[in-house]
Amino acid sequence: MSKKIIVAEDSSVIQNLTKKILSQLNYEISSVKNGQQVIDLLEKDDFGLVLLDIHMPVMDGMECAKKIRSMSGNNKDIPIVAITGNANNYTMDDFEAAGINAFIPKPLNYDSVVEMVKKYTDDN
Repeated sequence: MSKKIIVAEDSSVIQNLTKKILSQLNYEISSVKNGQQVIDLLEKDDFGLVLLDIHMPVMDGMECAKKIRSMSGNNKDIPIVAITGNANNYTMDDFEAAGINAFIPKPLNYDSVVEMVKKYTDDN
């Protein structure tokens, strides 16, 4: 499976830390700040995983996940892992209804992030 990952996160600090850690593990990271930018990337290229913040400007993570699932082509089945500081506001059923495979709560535990990335990119 592709080692190309989209990190969609409007916090530059979280985005840069995530990119740095995953790049060291030989993942190719594309960073964006909103859901519309995720859709734009997926329309141009194939990726192996989307790490998707739920609360972002322009298009939030829930809407973005639904749009990804309605796309045509390979990327409509891409694994989506939500990143959220408001995990208590959602149930796993809410995430699954939007097409999200799993979620990681904030503050991020980067061991959990790496474990989740490896799980969904079959890199273990």
